[in-house]
Amino acid sequence: MNSTSLRIALAAVGVLLLPSAHSEEVASVNTNFRITGSDRVVVEAYDDPVVQGVTCYVSRARTGGVKGTLGLAEDPTEASIACRQVGPLHFTGPVKQKDDVFSVSMSLIFKSLHVVRVVDTKRNALVYLTYSDRVVSGSAKNSVSAVPMPNGTTIPVK
Repeated sequence: MNSTSLRIALAAVGVLLLPSAHSEEVASVNTNFRITGSDRVVVEAYDDPVVQGVTCYVSRARTGGVKGTLGLAEDPTEASIACRQVGPLHFTGPVKQKDDVFSVSMSLIFKSLHVVRVVDTKRNALVYLTYSDRVVSGSAKNSVSAVPMPNGTTIPVK
């Protein structure tokens, strides 16, 4: 096995082992009609598993057609994120300074969408970054959102 094949195999195994996020589809709009299933933009809600009371809304393109229906299509890289406090904040434990909290497959095995939580201790805020990666080459396309902590709430950092 050459080094490129080895890298692809290791990355594929890594993608399969990533913690997948449980999402709830909030809405979708069709962007390109296809008889076998339209391309669309979906808005999904992800609750932060460590910070109760924070939900991230991610919008991203989903490929339709036969391949999209079967889960074989590679979705486009574009995504946007907005994270908000939606209830009382409660930390289930100390929070890592930087942590990959959500990961969703965007193709059969080679491409993933990530949401990373970063603690901005100086401003007492949680910053959420979304980006995608690919086995061979990732994308610089990204989006960021921040959730400031209410007065009197300090983020417990590991």
